[in-house]
Amino acid sequence: MLESPHPRPAVVLVRPREEGNVGAACRAMVNMGLSELRLVEPAPALGEVAERFAVGARGVLDGARRFASLAEALAPFRRVVGTTSARDRALSVPVVTPRELARRVPAAGADLPTALVFGPEVGGLTNDELALCHLVVTVPCAPEQPTLNLAQAVLIVAYELFVAEGALPLAETEVEPPASAADLDGLFLHLTGVLEDVGFARDTTFHGVVRDLRQLAGRARPTEREVAILRGVLRRVQNALRRRGGG
Repeated sequence: MLESPHPRPAVVLVRPREEGNVGAACRAMVNMGLSELRLVEPAPALGEVAERFAVGARGVLDGARRFASLAEALAPFRRVVGTTSARDRALSVPVVTPRELARRVPAAGADLPTALVFGPEVGGLTNDELALCHLVVTVPCAPEQPTLNLAQAVLIVAYELFVAEGALPLAETEVEPPASAADLDGLFLHLTGVLEDVGFARDTTFHGVVRDLRQLAGRARPTEREVAILRGVLRRVQNALRRRGGG
């Protein structure tokens, strides 16, 4: 197996339906040198069927961690890569092929904790879930069958990263890494409250506006310091609103 001093991506399966697919995804992960699996509930119980599909990957299967939400599963990661088969979605984050992803990931900083996020077998990731991602990967397929099995998708994306790791030099780590998903969640929770306080949440479009702003943050990839500055601005706004209300 190819050894590397750099952290390997974690695989996040969101609401998988079939335990056999989870087991097969574990095998694909081990084939390509990945070992961390996170499951977002609801996910199936992993029993005999999953074990049969996870040939040689029982350690990954047994070590899978479960999370109540995608946001919770992504909290420690500084680079989040989503996957989708849909070509007609209006996404404001970059959409790349697995091979293009393999070229971009080292260029963005080899030491950034990275999550590869795969949606459920039926429907894939929602637009709100894709809004949490910094990049989105789509695998080109023949039009007669444009979607892949879950484990196949995991294998293809992991394969391209595995091959690129051995073929391309790893770039220098970014001087100041981007903020974690948990930091961005805190920022947007704070922002949502302030926007509600100033009367911006007037109608049903508010949720979509917040989602668009979250996608903007995904493209900008702010650092922890920049997130702290933005939250400081929000606190000043809140203080000004309180003073005006009290005056």
